[in-house]
Amino acid sequence: MKKSDFKYDLPEELIAQTPIDRRDHSRLMRLDIATGGIEHRMFYELPALLRQGDCLVLNDSRVLPARLFGAKPTGGAIEVVLLRDKGGGVWECLTRPGKKTRVGAEIIFGGGEMTGTVVGEVEGGNRLIKFHYSGIFLEALERLGKMPLPPYIHEELEDAERYQTVYSRETGSAAAPTAGLHFTPELLDKIRAMGVQTAFITLHVGLGTFRPVKAENIEDHEMHAEYCSIDGKTAETINGTKAAGGRVIAVGTTSCRTLESRAKPDGTVEAYSGWTNCFIYPGYKFKCIDGLITNFHLPESTLIMLVSALAGRENVLNAYKTAVEERYRFFSFGDAMIIL
Repeated sequence: MKKSDFKYDLPEELIAQTPIDRRDHSRLMRLDIATGGIEHRMFYELPALLRQGDCLVLNDSRVLPARLFGAKPTGGAIEVVLLRDKGGGVWECLTRPGKKTRVGAEIIFGGGEMTGTVVGEVEGGNRLIKFHYSGIFLEALERLGKMPLPPYIHEELEDAERYQTVYSRETGSAAAPTAGLHFTPELLDKIRAMGVQTAFITLHVGLGTFRPVKAENIEDHEMHAEYCSIDGKTAETINGTKAAGGRVIAVGTTSCRTLESRAKPDGTVEAYSGWTNCFIYPGYKFKCIDGLITNFHLPESTLIMLVSALAGRENVLNAYKTAVEERYRFFSFGDAMIIL
């Protein structure tokens, strides 16, 4: 298939720049996985689409305030985005401007509260930076860092917690698993009270999630690898749901990819910690999940390809056309879709 097969027209004004006031008051489009039929609801009506015995699988990754603004000792400004912890205080980072961050360069953050030394370069132009600080690194990062918002969001975020899910706990993502941003504690309690189980996986989202597909033949695209884990309790819950005839519904493409990358042919999963570069596009046969809650994704992205694999490309493109006509909000802070 061609990447142009997943193109659609999106007016720029429909790209949500800020979150709505109440998380669960976003709109929710229901796309029937079998017929392609469309239904319009609000996200707080999600319980009406679930049933006793279902299981929602959520990604509990928490976003690092991974965007740091520093300066060279001579005063030149440098922006650093943390990408991957390499151990020993060394991180793989994206730096701007790159020419100022050659090996040996020193960077000062927060007036000297933290400093960094460029100790290496990696393929693609990223830098290896060793950070020097007192106390706990994540605490320093909370004070000095900012949220690395997606490139299509141009407004500053007033409350950093609005780019975190209410159930986030495992810090490590460079971007939020945005399908979960619509949930509130009260909505989750209501869902559990009706006999729907919740289970948690972890996938730390990398900035590669925003990397465009450059290959015209999508089979030639190389997916970025991300760290994920499924613990024993989650595996037991999912396998019990499958055995009892319940539906496993992934909250977000990250949860979907984690489960599908470790699923056996019978749909069961085992506990696992490691890396996944699972790329799902039309023709893929799903083994574990029965449904998906997700946001509306960029044209020609790996995410719209995944959604198309589940619901059919023509059905998905029709749903997106309808969403544009109905003035849905798109992307990270936008509205949601449930494919079920």
